Amino acid sequence: MASFLKERENQIVTKGKDSKDLVGGKRSAAGSVSQRACVFCGSRVVLYPIADALHLVHGPIGCASYTWDIRGSMSSGPELHRSSFSTDLREKHVIFGGEKQLYAALHELIDKHQPKAAFVYSTCIVGVIGDDVESVCKRVTKEKGIPVIAVMAEGFQGTKKDGYKIACEAMFSLVGTDESKEVSPFSINILGDFNLAGELWILTEYYKRMGVQILASITGDGRVNDVQNAHRAKLNVVQCSGSMMHLAKLMKEKFGIPFIKVSYFGIEDMSDALYEVASFFKNEEMTESARSLVTDELMRLIPALEPYKRALQGKKAAIYVGGAFKAISLVKALRLIGMKTVIAGTQTGNTEDYRLLQAICDDGCILVDDSNPVELSEFVKLTGADLFIGGVKERPIAYKLGIGFCDHNHERKLALAGYEGMLNFAKEVYDTVMSPVWRFTKRR
Repeated sequence: MASFLKERENQIVTKGKDSKDLVGGKRSAAGSVSQRACVFCGSRVVLYPIADALHLVHGPIGCASYTWDIRGSMSSGPELHRSSFSTDLREKHVIFGGEKQLYAALHELIDKHQPKAAFVYSTCIVGVIGDDVESVCKRVTKEKGIPVIAVMAEGFQGTKKDGYKIACEAMFSLVGTDESKEVSPFSINILGDFNLAGELWILTEYYKRMGVQILASITGDGRVNDVQNAHRAKLNVVQCSGSMMHLAKLMKEKFGIPFIKVSYFGIEDMSDALYEVASFFKNEEMTESARSLVTDELMRLIPALEPYKRALQGKKAAIYVGGAFKAISLVKALRLIGMKTVIAGTQTGNTEDYRLLQAICDDGCILVDDSNPVELSEFVKLTGADLFIGGVKERPIAYKLGIGFCDHNHERKLALAGYEGMLNFAKEVYDTVMSPVWRFTKRR
């Protein structure tokens, strides 16, 4: 560990060698080029999939460009969210202020696109010059008759995780403002699934077979009216705890809606997610439907995975993803197809999350919080990993070291949730690790 920053000693642990707990939730150490994104990015990626809302970035054009289409979130209807609007602040606005620019932009865009609501994202430069974004939003709300919500997410406030909290509070301002939808006695909200590559539609079909209504998906394939009615659901099912736990707690505190944390990735966690919902409703018919669904899917899936498991037996994987629950599910899924996890890290995990992650990893696995490119490169070389699973920022690390890479972040276009997703994952890992291209690269 001598080659790593001293301030990060408690954020790097080797299971079986170190007895200390891995500490999460800390600010990035000065001098460490963190893989984390900024506050603005965190808020934007959470709210972005609400498809019938207007998303306006109040700041320089670069901020809007940076986060444009940043999630592979699909919509079954409106596509307004895929347009990245910006007030395009420049030097004159820094001197004289950008409130007039924001007011004019909101009027023009609302008149043209007729959105159900508007989110206005405040960026770093706005925090510096002091534009009163909230005041402008309140004024336009009265004039246009739709919710115009200020998302005060200046990037310098902290990290991506802080942006999640700000986004949750912005969404919470909508919850409970409408009661027009028909609601089943077996209704749930799914919090933290972003419908990447259409994954929400796979999950919707599972719950439909069980007799469960998804009242609101927050925010994948999201609709403003669904969010407004979300307070009427009987249960919140939190898929991405890092981004949505704050909203689940707010809804429990104000509306009394209980929540459970689940993962839809991998056979074990997908099955547990279905059983936990059935158990909550205490309905025997629903429980039997869940059992039947799981049995049917496993009878199809297990034989299909066997060839991949034989080919991948003994291969080693490195994981560095956003949240800890995603990492835990990946460790289990890799084990199911014969692979061993030798590096497991996240950007936003807390100390309790890391205890759970450490418990399921094998001895020798390096666990790391808020890592950086230098550390990750050294860990890969040290462990001899054959595959790196991460996001867009980790891809160059893998390829420069001459090993395979699988995208498990929000930019991906391949559905990995559910039983169908597990088969897709096995195929992708196999195609990547066993590709003949690695015969022609020099592994570092």
